[in-house]
Amino acid sequence: MDVSRIRALRGPNLWSRNTAIESIVTCSDAECAVDEHLPEFEARLRARFPQIGRLRPEGHHGALSIAHVLQAVALGLQAHAGCPVAFGRTAPTVEPGVFQVVVEYSEEEVGRRAVELATQLLEAALADAPFDVAAALANLRELDEDLRLGPSTASIVNAALARNIPYRRLTQGSMVQFGWGSRQRRIQAAETDATSAIGESIAQDKDLTKMLLEAAGVPVPLGRSVRDPDAAWEAARELGGPVVVKPRDGSQGRGVAVNIRTREQVLAAYEAAAQISAEVIVERYIPGHDFRLLVVGDQLVAAARRDPPQVTGDGRHSIRQLVEQVNADPLRGDGHATSLTKIRFDDIALATLATQGYHADSVPPAGALVALRHNANLSTGGSATDVTDEVHPDLAARAVTAARMVGLDICGVDVVAETVHLPLEEQHGGVVEVNAAPGLRMHLAPSFGKGRPVGEAIIASMFADGDDGRIPVVAVAGTNGKTTTVRLTAHLLACAGRRVGMTNSDGVYVGARRIDSGDCSGPRSARRILAHPGVDAAVFETARGGILREGLAFDRCDVAIVTNLGMGDHLGLGYISTVEDLAVVKRVIVQYVHAGGTAVLNAADPMVAAMAAACPGKVAYFSNDPAHPLIATHRAQGHRVVYRDGPAIIAAQGAAEVAIALADIPLTRGGTIAFQVDNAMAAIAAAWSLELDWDTIRRGLAGFVSDARTAPGRFNVFEYRGATVIADYGHNPDAIAALVQAVDALPAARRSVVISGAGDRRDEDLRRQTEILGDAFDDVLLYQDQCQRGRADGEVVALLREGLAQARRTRHIEEIHGEFHAIDSALARLAAGDLCLILVDQVEAALQHLASRIATA
Repeated sequence: MDVSRIRALRGPNLWSRNTAIESIVTCSDAECAVDEHLPEFEARLRARFPQIGRLRPEGHHGALSIAHVLQAVALGLQAHAGCPVAFGRTAPTVEPGVFQVVVEYSEEEVGRRAVELATQLLEAALADAPFDVAAALANLRELDEDLRLGPSTASIVNAALARNIPYRRLTQGSMVQFGWGSRQRRIQAAETDATSAIGESIAQDKDLTKMLLEAAGVPVPLGRSVRDPDAAWEAARELGGPVVVKPRDGSQGRGVAVNIRTREQVLAAYEAAAQISAEVIVERYIPGHDFRLLVVGDQLVAAARRDPPQVTGDGRHSIRQLVEQVNADPLRGDGHATSLTKIRFDDIALATLATQGYHADSVPPAGALVALRHNANLSTGGSATDVTDEVHPDLAARAVTAARMVGLDICGVDVVAETVHLPLEEQHGGVVEVNAAPGLRMHLAPSFGKGRPVGEAIIASMFADGDDGRIPVVAVAGTNGKTTTVRLTAHLLACAGRRVGMTNSDGVYVGARRIDSGDCSGPRSARRILAHPGVDAAVFETARGGILREGLAFDRCDVAIVTNLGMGDHLGLGYISTVEDLAVVKRVIVQYVHAGGTAVLNAADPMVAAMAAACPGKVAYFSNDPAHPLIATHRAQGHRVVYRDGPAIIAAQGAAEVAIALADIPLTRGGTIAFQVDNAMAAIAAAWSLELDWDTIRRGLAGFVSDARTAPGRFNVFEYRGATVIADYGHNPDAIAALVQAVDALPAARRSVVISGAGDRRDEDLRRQTEILGDAFDDVLLYQDQCQRGRADGEVVALLREGLAQARRTRHIEEIHGEFHAIDSALARLAAGDLCLILVDQVEAALQHLASRIATA
C-alpha cells in the first residue's frame, strides 16, 4: 500500500460539502480484495483497534480494498478522539489498484495526522507488528484540543452558522471573520472589531476603572494604588478591616488575594501582585458572593455566581487526593478548551489551606468544605451557577452602565454582593472589576443551572436580523469563455455601483486595480476577495484545478455560470479522463447555488444543460438558437431564458421580453463573433438574476470593449499596415474551432496563424488544434516557448505538425523558436488586406510586444 498526494479540501468539493482530506492510495493485487486474499488481516486490525466498527462502507458491495479500510480507520481514529466526523468516500480511478480516499476532518492537521496514523496502523496489521492505538488516540485528542476553537469562540461561530452567516478562521487562534467583503465582521475570542482599544486599556487599569465607575454612580469598593509593601499595609490599616490586594493591571484572577487582615498576609499578597503589575491596589473587602454579569451591547445577557475551587471531605482521602479526583472529571482541562478548568494545586492553594488549618495531606472530615483559593475565577478551577433570571433590574442597569462607562461592547462585570436579588446600594455590594474579552464558559455550561445563548447575543449585536453578512457571489466555470464572462459580469455589476472583486486567469482585481497577477482562478485567490473589506460583490473564475486541489472558497453562490464543455480540456489530468468526468467537476458550482440563486447554463451544450438537475435554486438557460427545444420549454414553464434572435439578444420570461441589439454590444462585433455572443448572453443572464435593472445592463454592455486592456488575450483586434491582427488565448480544440468560425466572418486576402501548444494536453488534443487550423489558414507558424510542461524539446511542435499532415488549405508551414520571434515573422509576412491570428501563450508580454511592433509600424 502506498499513500500519496494528500490534499486538504477546505470547502465544498467534488465529493461533498464537508472539509476533507483526499489521498491517492495504490494497492497491490492482494490489497485490492483483502477479505479474499488476506483472510487474517481483519482479525489483526481489530486486535489493534477494537473500536473500529464496520470496515465496509455502507452501500459498497464489491471487493473490499485496503483503501476502503483506510477510510474507515482514519474516520474511526478521529471519531474516538472526540472529533465530530462521519463522511468518507473511496472511489476507484481509471488506473487499476489506484483509489481516491476521502475522509472528513474538523481540524485540518488532525485529519492529516489521522490519515498518517491510519496508514501506520494498516501497515502494522499487514506486517503483524505492534501498534499503540491508545497513544495514537491520545495524540489526535491532544492535537485537536490544541487546534479547535475554545468554547467561547465556538459558541459565537455556532450562533453565526445557525443564522447562515459564513465564517473563516484567520489564525490558528481565535480570530474569526464572519461574512464576506464589505459586510464582514471579525472577532477574537469575545472581542469584536467594534471593541474599543481605549475601553480595553481602561478595563486593564483597575484604578482608572474604579474612578470612572464611581463618577457614574456605580458602587465600587474603597481603596487606592500603592507601589511598595509598607504603603500596602498602610492602606490596609486606613481601610480598617479585611482587604483585597490585587495587581492594577491583571486578568483571570492572577495575583489576587482576598479577605486578608494581618500585616504578614498583606505583605505576602503585595509581593504576589507586584509580580504582575508595578502598581498594586489595596481595597476594602466586600463580603458576599462573587458574581459575573455579562453585558453585550446595552443588554445584560447572562449572570453567574462563581465559587472558588473547593473539595468536600469524605473522612478517608487527603486533600491532594480529593483534588485529583475532581480534576479527573473529563469536563475539566488544562486550558480554556473545556467547560471547566482543573484545580491548581500550587503555592497559593497551599497558603489558602493553611489559613483553614490544613495542609496537602490533611484528611478533612466527611462533609467539610475545603477551599483551595479565596477568589472564584474559573481559570483557577472554580465553578459557576447560573443566576441570570434572578438579577434585580437595578443591578442589571448598574452592570450596563459600568460597561458603557468603560467603553466595551462585550463586557464581563465582576460584582461582589450577598445576592443578585437586590440592588447593590441596598446590600453594600459593589463592582470590583470590569473585563474585556470575558470568558463565556461559565454562561455556556455552568456547573449548576442552565446555559445561556451568549453566542447568539453577540452575533445579534454584530448583525441585524436578516443580515447574513454575505455579498453577491458569481462563480463561472466552463471550458472556454470563462475569463471574458467573468470580466463582463464584473463590469455590469460595477456599472450598478458595486465595488467588485474579481478573480480570473489574469489576476485578482479589486475594482480597476489588479492586486495580483498570473492564473488566479483558484480558491486561494477567491478567499482574498472575500476577505477584502472594500468589496461589495464578487465574480470568480472557478477552474477545475482549484476545485480538485482544494474545493470552493465559498459555501454557496448567488449565480453559477457554466459556459460550455464541448470536447473538454486538460483531460487525462487528476483522474479526469473523459468529458463526463469533467462535467462532474464543473457541476460543483451549480450544486452550491443557494435556494434563492440561479444557475446560468448553456442550453446548446447537452452536458451543461443536464446540470440543471443538480441546482438547488432556479435555472436560466441561454442559447444562440432561438428555436432550441430547451429554450422554448423552459420559457413556456415561466422560467428565464436568454437567446439570440437575429440581430438582437432577447431576455424572456413568460410573455415578457427585453431585446438588446447586438450592434450595441461591442464585444460581439455586431454579432459576428458567435462565442462572444454566448459570453454576453451568460453575463446578461447573471446580471438579470442579480436583479440589475435593464438600463444599467444596456449601459454596461455598450461600455465593454474587448481590447488588450479590458480583456487581454480575448479576441483583441489590431490594425497593422492595412492588415487585421487578432490576438487570442485559445488553447484547446473547441476554442480553436470557435476562433475559426469568428475569423471566417472577417474578410481577408490571405490568412495566417501563429500557434504553440500546452504540453499538459493530450497528444490527440494538440493534433486536433492544427487539424482545424489547417483547413482554415494559408500560413501556419509553429513556435515552441514557455509551455512545454514536461514534454521533451520539440515534442509539442512535432505533434502540431502532425495535425497539419492532411491540411486542405495550409501551404506554408514554418517552425520558429520563441513566441516573440514567431510574432515578428508573422507580421513581416503580412500585406494590406491580410488577416493574422496569433494564439498567445505569455499573454501580457506577447500583447506588449505586439503593441510595440504596431506602434512603430
